[in-house]
Amino acid sequence: MQRPLFKPAAALQFVVNGQSGHGDAEATREAIEAGLREAGRTGTVLFAAPGELAHVAREAAARACADGSAVVAVGGDGTINTVAQAAHAVGCTMGVIPRGTFNYFAREHGAPTETLEALRWLLDARPEPVQISAINEQVFLVNASLGLYPDLLQDRETWKARFGRSRLVAFGAGMATLLRAQRRLKLLIEWEGQQHEVRTLTLFVGNNRLQLEQLGLGSSGEQSEGAAADGHVTAVILKPIGMLAMVALMLRGALGQLGEASGIERFVCQSLVIKPSRLMKRPRVKVAFDGEVDWMRAPLTIRVLPQPLWLLKAAPSVVAP
Repeated sequence: MQRPLFKPAAALQFVVNGQSGHGDAEATREAIEAGLREAGRTGTVLFAAPGELAHVAREAAARACADGSAVVAVGGDGTINTVAQAAHAVGCTMGVIPRGTFNYFAREHGAPTETLEALRWLLDARPEPVQISAINEQVFLVNASLGLYPDLLQDRETWKARFGRSRLVAFGAGMATLLRAQRRLKLLIEWEGQQHEVRTLTLFVGNNRLQLEQLGLGSSGEQSEGAAADGHVTAVILKPIGMLAMVALMLRGALGQLGEASGIERFVCQSLVIKPSRLMKRPRVKVAFDGEVDWMRAPLTIRVLPQPLWLLKAAPSVVAP
């Protein structure tokens, strides 16, 4: 595990998605530039227009790698995912300034959610390895899924465009998706020498300990050493259930009690292969990863990647005895 070259005084490369988070892009630029001046540091703020985020992220990551600097994602989980893909590909250090709705990845690693505070935290941080996973080689940091969950994400984007960005809107969109959910998937899942044929509404694979804990799916009992981290991901299977049971299940998730529900199965593993039923006419499957939705060719392989992502993180506080 080779640590990337990192020069703390080198100019940082900030990649901003103007579509993410609250406030306008110019206010974000001013906050970042003011924070850099305050700290006596330098950096370049790059704005990505719709459809250009991946290209801008790759160029910024290449520049950061050449300079011994870091590329910093400014946005929500989807933006952070795109920048992480670029940073991991070239082996450079990455930082995050969260501006999304849930910000699971940033919060798990201690980043403040206010822009200026996050920047100050970032400027005192150093590269540390963090677990990163992939679905068919597409990086994901928080989760990957197929079935009902990608539909939920698409509905959530529609609701946000109409009603604004908030957790209440996200919850309302989720309820609307569940109330019309009917499609069942028949899947053959293979992991660590085991096979399991299931009928499910959705298969959800979590790489983020914070999200799983908030849903009530954190490690427990015999699973205490196999959680979302430490070389493992957590797979969650939602069984086909009735409408009222499904609404109750979502409420359990909102209350952090999903692990107590009878309508789900879960297991931990380092990798798994998902083969949809041969009865499915389409060779591609709709999947979601870190809030983004795409189509991928089956079978789907999900695994923890052997090389970590090098993330700027503040040193843990040392408590005096």
